[in-house]
Amino acid sequence: MTRVETEMWVRVAALEEIPRLGARVVKSPLGDIAVFRNNQDEVFALRDKCPHKGGPLSQGIVFERKVTCPLHGWTTHLDSGQAVAPDEGCTATFPVKVEGGEVYLQLERP
Repeated sequence: MTRVETEMWVRVAALEEIPRLGARVVKSPLGDIAVFRNNQDEVFALRDKCPHKGGPLSQGIVFERKVTCPLHGWTTHLDSGQAVAPDEGCTATFPVKVEGGEVYLQLERP
């Protein structure tokens, strides 16, 4: 089976249902995934765990293309999941797209 056949796009929400500079949490077999929307209406998806101590990134402060963890203030890039230097670490990213005002998340088929 090719990689394309093992993945599926799942509708998350209408874009306007995700607050600007906010997030929505999606429950998945892979754990909680935070879907973020920045002030430019770009959408990103990360595992909802800070690379530092596992804090809920979905509850953090979103700015530009980053999110700050509410627990200890670490900042993570929304596009790569990488912690902003000098901090080190990474959280998983997931493909996400917006089509016709609807937000879709790519997940592996069960």
